[in-house]
Order: sequence, then C-alpha cells, then structure tokens
Amino acid sequence: MKKKTRYSEAPTPVAEALAASEPIDDFLPPPEKLIFKRPSIKVTLALSQESIEFFKKKAKDHRVPYQAMIREVVQRYAERYRKAS
Repeated sequence: MKKKTRYSEAPTPVAEALAASEPIDDFLPPPEKLIFKRPSIKVTLALSQESIEFFKKKAKDHRVPYQAMIREVVQRYAERYRKAS
C-alpha cells in the first residue's frame, strides 16, 4: 500500500490563490431534484427488428435502457417539428 502524502504548506501560488478566494453558497439542487421525469403514456408500438437491435446495442454500450433512448428520439423529433409548425 502506498504511503499517503501529507501536506503542511501549499506552494506559494496556490496558497495566495486560496487566500484570495471566497466561498460561494451551494447553488446546485440535490440529486433527487435533478431527475427530470416527463409524464408519459404507455403505447404499443411495432418497430422493426433491426431498429430494436440497434437501440439495444447502443443502450448496452452506454448502460442505459433502450426504451429510454427510443423515447428520447421521439421526444426530440416532436420538439423539433412542433417548433417548426
């Protein structure tokens, strides 16, 4: 096991930067408020086997549910063309 390095003094430029800095309030919301879930409606949709295989592969690569990827594609398409009309 490596021996932990203990610092007693920071290098001069770092110490000066720390002394000149000022703390700021935490402005980020807690993690549970970062989860944005849109209201959804369940539908039955028949897709081609090739499309599903594509999304399943990409979802596995990125470790997300493939249904979420498909839902996001449909959402972006709707947003894009809703603004265009």
